[in-house]
Amino acid sequence: MNKLEPIAEIDPRFSSPHASATPWDEARHQLEVAEIDWLSTVRPDGRPHVTPLISVWVDGSPYFVTGPSERKAKNLEDNPRCVLTTGCNEIGEGLDIVVEGNAVRVIDGVTLQRVADAFTAKYSEPFHFKVKDGGFEGDGGTVLLFEIKWSKAMGFGKGETFSQTRWCHPKR
Repeated sequence: MNKLEPIAEIDPRFSSPHASATPWDEARHQLEVAEIDWLSTVRPDGRPHVTPLISVWVDGSPYFVTGPSERKAKNLEDNPRCVLTTGCNEIGEGLDIVVEGNAVRVIDGVTLQRVADAFTAKYSEPFHFKVKDGGFEGDGGTVLLFEIKWSKAMGFGKGETFSQTRWCHPKR
């Protein structure tokens, strides 16, 4: 967790009259426990690409894995901009979250091991990764690790009170 926490700002244009901003601790918890996220990247021809995936949050950043020949890996080679989303498909409950940033490949052995341990703790089998050659070795072969260096996140609270909260990364 970062020592500096993002400041939550409510957008009254898209919120119920008496809504308050969702605290960052609540949003971060939602991001940490979500079993499935959706990653949006941009293809070389400019078309969007969206895919479900697993992720973990370590030290205030989301990390995800992909095979080197997968579409999202190829897209990120050309354009690191991406969006990670998670939430609930119900209109009357939950918190939907959108995280915007740039995906950066992680090759540092210490970080790879810490994130591999986080994947094992969160998902167990079959997502047990071994650090190897600047990436992971998994059941399906070589896997690349990416960190999203996020700059902005937005939360959409639903239920009796609707709210739209914005958080900016305190260091970016």
